[in-house]
Amino acid sequence: MSREQLRYDLMVESALRGVVREALTQVAERGLPGNHHFYLTFRTGYPGVSIPDYLSAQYPNEMTIVLQFQYYGLEVHDDRFEVTLSFNNVHERLVIPFAAISTFADPSVNFALQFQPMIPAESAEVAPLPSRAGSADKGAEKGEKSDDKSAGPAEEPKRGEVVALDAFRKK
Repeated sequence: MSREQLRYDLMVESALRGVVREALTQVAERGLPGNHHFYLTFRTGYPGVSIPDYLSAQYPNEMTIVLQFQYYGLEVHDDRFEVTLSFNNVHERLVIPFAAISTFADPSVNFALQFQPMIPAESAEVAPLPSRAGSADKGAEKGEKSDDKSAGPAEEPKRGEVVALDAFRKK
């Protein structure tokens, strides 16, 4: 018999990252319902993270983004999500692997998840959800969804907001 142990801690982390993936998938398909909005903190240096160089320099370790009113082109894949946000009135495309996420919060319902740092070799153990035959891509083709259905790239975008999540962390 093998002396290896079952890694329940990694299994639980994978399942909880699946919650984040499913929440984002639903938002990509139908938009944010009611007062829901997401704070996502991720490790900026994690392999597969793609953000502009000036944001990497400003946030060398972690960065928090908010998905609420002004986000565009949310696409959810098995291992990552992509979204366009506005920073200093410039739209920037971000690519964030689920394994890079350290905190997910929806303050509208007082829900938060905090993840242990995942080393890149472990990220392969994050099980993908069953495929929905490109449903997230269809939502992205139709346009971005948010509480404000009239919001779009033609409007004057607000400045990007990075916030601390200390209020959502258990002490």
